[in-house]
Amino acid sequence: MQSRARGFSLLELAVVACVLSVLLAVFLNRLTFYQELAERAQFESTLQAYKTALQIRLAELIVDRREAEARTLEAGNPTELMSTKPANYGGDYPASPRPGTWYFDTGAHELVYVVNTGGRLSRAVTDNPKQLRYKVRVIFQPINAPGGSINSIGGITLVPGRVYQWP
Repeated sequence: MQSRARGFSLLELAVVACVLSVLLAVFLNRLTFYQELAERAQFESTLQAYKTALQIRLAELIVDRREAEARTLEAGNPTELMSTKPANYGGDYPASPRPGTWYFDTGAHELVYVVNTGGRLSRAVTDNPKQLRYKVRVIFQPINAPGGSINSIGGITLVPGRVYQWP
């Protein structure tokens, strides 16, 4: 009997290469998915910090009986109200914004987040690069009072410039 040569045949090597290619593709797909999830979590955390800073400032104005100044919050930069600016805050909105960065558009009075890995972001966001824009809005609610109805401050929030979904 003739002894068989040891080692891999070309067919076995091709099968291993195909299996490794499939595993690598799955790994890269999951990696981008988790990177986007991490970016979304960071984005939502920073957005909540902005909302909290606005609510604290509004509460200060109400306690000081300076409710009339609440409207000025709609034109101002909410970043100025934060005790520490977000690490990825880039200042005024530039001509070529960096992905993964927050900016304030002084002309539109909007807080802008430039998305870095928005592959799953809804098709409603068609900017290049993809941007999520927010405006500060003071919420008023009518209160029935003797002599008629008056508008009182009900709260403050950040309203998205356009509806989007980031599943």
